[in-house]
Amino acid sequence: MPDTDPSAETTATDGADEPDESAVSDAVRSTKSYETEAGVVFYDADNPLAWLQADHAVDLESAA
Repeated sequence: MPDTDPSAETTATDGADEPDESAVSDAVRSTKSYETEAGVVFYDADNPLAWLQADHAVDLESAA
């Protein structure tokens, strides 16, 4: 009979949810920016249509 006690369940993680460090580093290196009258635009130099807008600044190195 299977164990139905929820406290007995364990969850194994294989790191699939965590980004590859080299991919993160490449993403940070390929991030470029330019200033406009409304503020600063950050974009992916490898894909210039991938840009973002935020209400506050975030240090990209610490976020990666």
